[in-house]
Amino acid sequence: MRVEKVSAAPPEWLTIRLYAAPIQNLATQIQLLLTTDVDHQHLRELPNKGKAHGKGLGAAVSVYLIVQFLVLAGETRTPDELTKQLEELLANYSFDFYRLSLQPKSPGGTKGTALASRWPNGWRDLYAAKKYALVDPVARMLALSHRPFRLRDAVSRQRSDPKRTRMQRMMQDAARHGVTDGYVFPIHGRTGLLGSMMVGGRPVDLSPTEIALFDAVAKKTMWRFLEVRGCASGIEGTETLDADLTRREIDVVSYLAEGLTSPEIAKALQISSHTVDWYIHGLQEKMSAKNRQHVVALALRKGFVT
Repeated sequence: MRVEKVSAAPPEWLTIRLYAAPIQNLATQIQLLLTTDVDHQHLRELPNKGKAHGKGLGAAVSVYLIVQFLVLAGETRTPDELTKQLEELLANYSFDFYRLSLQPKSPGGTKGTALASRWPNGWRDLYAAKKYALVDPVARMLALSHRPFRLRDAVSRQRSDPKRTRMQRMMQDAARHGVTDGYVFPIHGRTGLLGSMMVGGRPVDLSPTEIALFDAVAKKTMWRFLEVRGCASGIEGTETLDADLTRREIDVVSYLAEGLTSPEIAKALQISSHTVDWYIHGLQEKMSAKNRQHVVALALRKGFVT
């Protein structure tokens, strides 16, 4: 993507033209736009251009709407103002429903903190009544994927899962409520998955450039919500322990995080399994952890392992 300022085409102060360019350069191009000396008042007054898909808008205008959001989102002062900006962008792309949420803090948790959302009437009640949180293919994909993925691919990528039939039933129920397809954008930080943004409704085919830009929208929106609520530093910061871990304890918990058993850790560190168990017991006491899994979860949260 290359940005050119021209004066002959609308909007008069800026036109975005797309050329063949590697996606890996997209972040640089976005940064250029965000640091360009633009008239933000013109951005605010820019008339609604209608749906970006299905009304003949070119790719340049479609991408322009996303970049417009990335610029203006940083100037919002309240959650309501940010929500309005986000919903206007999603409406231009014909996404009727969305959810922006933080990941559950507890290991195996199924309920995250919703920062903003709009779901079909009755869907939340049905989701809870049928306990779909236990088989939600999107939640399972989020635990594995670092890149955006399409909603309809969430089940097909889990062919060997014994609960696949219930996953398919959930997706069928979602379709009956108007969510036939969509996209999911994982948001990762230094300590792992922080949250995600899901957009959906009728099928919309995004280009690779648009997917990359919406990935930026997800991150920008989540952090801006946290900033205006005054809790961004709590997410960015790491928790501290009363006592630091020793190098050997960090080695043990790192191997635990990779899924190794006590005998496997003992072999890797050339110590006995009894000594490994002794270290793990000490970690549980030092970190006030309930079990091995809790040790790993706390170590990830506190930044001892990644």
